[in-house]
Amino acid sequence: MQASRLAGLLRDDDIDAAIEAGLMAFTACPECARRDDHADAYARIAAAQQRLRDAWAARDRHRARSARLQRRAAERAARRAAPAQTDARKPALPPAAAAALARAKARAAGKP
Repeated sequence: MQASRLAGLLRDDDIDAAIEAGLMAFTACPECARRDDHADAYARIAAAQQRLRDAWAARDRHRARSARLQRRAAERAARRAAPAQTDARKPALPPAAAAALARAKARAAGKP
């Protein structure tokens, strides 16, 4: 019987072997679970399954949090990085503004 084998592995604290033997896929038939001679085995299996589900969920939450923190740190570093250098050949003013500035300089210098 699979329940007896799984319960024995769990009693020996051999979780890895129990997982390989199908611990997480095991479902107890309702009739067998009610029998007194196997009640302890089914309770032990159900408790181990719940502990593993909880542990795996916690691991997934931890991984998601770690990825989220890394993404935020990268975004923060990108915002703090120095702005990209502008091309030196590119004019600082738009053409219309440059023309208006040139006319104003010419007028100030007294040239028509």
